[in-house]
Amino acid sequence: MGPVRVSGRRFLVVDDHAGFRAVARRLLEAEGWTVVGEAADGAAALAAAAALQPDAVLLDIGLPDIDGFVVAERMASGGSPDIVLVSSRDRAAYGARIASSVAVGFIAKSELDGAGLRALLHP
Repeated sequence: MGPVRVSGRRFLVVDDHAGFRAVARRLLEAEGWTVVGEAADGAAALAAAAALQPDAVLLDIGLPDIDGFVVAERMASGGSPDIVLVSSRDRAAYGARIASSVAVGFIAKSELDGAGLRALLHP
């Protein structure tokens, strides 16, 4: 994987809860990043990623139609956005699935902040 660009990073936010998408958008924009799109399910996320070509994706694991791990795999095969998995459950709930995924990391929704994202997006 090449160098990660943090400044000017363009995000796609994927979560089935509109309230969380709004909170994530505010947080990302407060950090100086741009939210280029939002999606409420896996199918919409895949379409948005193909159309918008984001640099990074904040991706909920528990989507209503397609598991977030599967969405991440499909996104990675179509390009190379940095994918950060999020969930209302903690890391232990997913065991080794996080480590073996194509994502650059995981953040519990309750711990989502700019510093945590920057730490994952900087190699």
